Amino acid sequence: MERSIDGAGNRSETPTGPPPGSGTDFLQLDPAQAPRHGLADWLTDQLRSALVDGRLRPGTTLPATRTLAAELGVSRGVVTEAYRRLAEDGHVAGAGRRGTVVVAVPPRAAAPGPVPAASPRSPAPLPAPDQEVFDALRAAPATWDLTPGTPDLGAFPRAAWLRAERAALDGDPAAALGYGDPRGAPELRQAVTAWLARTRGIRAAPDEVLIVSGAAQALGLLAQALLPTGLRTLAVEDPGSLGSRQAVRHWGMETLPVPVDEDGILVRELCASGAPAAMLTPAHQFPMGVVLAGARRRELRRWAESDGGLIVEDDYDAEHRYDRPPTPALRAMLPEHVVYLGSASKLLAPGLRIGWLLAPRRLREPLIEAKRYADLGSPVLPQLVLARLMTSGALERHWRQLRSRHRRRRDAMVDALGARLPDARVHGAAAGLHLTVTFPDTAGDDVALAAAALARGVKVHPLGWHRCRPGTPGLVLGYAATPPTRLTEAVTTLAHTLTAPPRSSPPGA
Repeated sequence: MERSIDGAGNRSETPTGPPPGSGTDFLQLDPAQAPRHGLADWLTDQLRSALVDGRLRPGTTLPATRTLAAELGVSRGVVTEAYRRLAEDGHVAGAGRRGTVVVAVPPRAAAPGPVPAASPRSPAPLPAPDQEVFDALRAAPATWDLTPGTPDLGAFPRAAWLRAERAALDGDPAAALGYGDPRGAPELRQAVTAWLARTRGIRAAPDEVLIVSGAAQALGLLAQALLPTGLRTLAVEDPGSLGSRQAVRHWGMETLPVPVDEDGILVRELCASGAPAAMLTPAHQFPMGVVLAGARRRELRRWAESDGGLIVEDDYDAEHRYDRPPTPALRAMLPEHVVYLGSASKLLAPGLRIGWLLAPRRLREPLIEAKRYADLGSPVLPQLVLARLMTSGALERHWRQLRSRHRRRRDAMVDALGARLPDARVHGAAAGLHLTVTFPDTAGDDVALAAAALARGVKVHPLGWHRCRPGTPGLVLGYAATPPTRLTEAVTTLAHTLTAPPRSSPPGA
């Protein structure tokens, strides 16, 4: 009688095939020793243990999924899932006809409890949160890079991109590569409208879409369109994105902080501020991760319609959600009061520099003019490729795979925080590519804490960088680009750092 176990870990028996628990010579694996559910978890753990103790070494070819599944009497999906998880951790990789090959081994498991990184450096001051702060932090070496907002660049769909690029080069006319519409390639603008209708509930025509080089350029173009009208002040969430504040200030606009609580921006304080416009992250507030509540959305709508307020909606990572239903974009209900910003940076890679902007009718021509004189339009070939990925369904398949991967990494970070930093409060874990942890006030200065963490090899953002006013200390931790085992190591190192945190910021921080 053969035991069959599907990818969900459910068992069934049929009267054919090898007897239950026959096992395999490969690592002497025996599924009879596995729990009744979670066979993929069991197999992954068994393979990972073999990597750690040296039974599997770099260069070893793993059995074909079909072969190992038949020997174990499990579904092929169980083996495929285990191999995929190891690939995500960077331990195995596909090698063409050779199959799946071990390329790296994880470190031996550390003893329970907070273990320091080897030979921590003396903490150096983090750069001050000025215009160059992000460049300086990117250049800083780190063993574990938990920079928020960084996607898993190793997951970039290279094969799908190459297929779409070949199709674009073969199928599109030569004229498509010339100077075109500064609004962007018509094919991509059409694809973006379909994508937004399907994923964000936004109904728009291609003529309403302006293709930009990411949200940074979008904010610059918007400032150039608004300043001549006399609109010089933009309310911002507090805490909120330091990078976005820097971008609009660079173009001569002033920012006015408005507090955020567990339901999003305090609209009553926005109204009281007198600001004519507000920049918001309503679907997944950065950095606290809250969703703008329904009552606040209604208040915001009244403010926009009665006071003529303008909303800049930065929808930077709304596609990545795990434990909550989708949140419709504000643009879907207030098209004439919302400037909507989106991009491919978190879906694919920030290096593509492809984003989109949808603006109220009165701002479209000034924005197109600013874009024309900025660069005569964004690079065309990547636009044509992205359009094909969107229309073929390849981007949506990639997105769903990313969501599953990110959920596992999020879970690993949350579990590690619960085990090693039980006093920390976790915010915004239901969606996005990052979460924020806050600590009791006794934790001290989070800028000094982030500097101490960097000295031990963990790169994070201090929450204080993203605040305009004093508040509870915390750290903003990205998890999307780091395998689960590495996330556990990073949190363990953070926990050790917290045992003796500095009490004040270094000079100049």
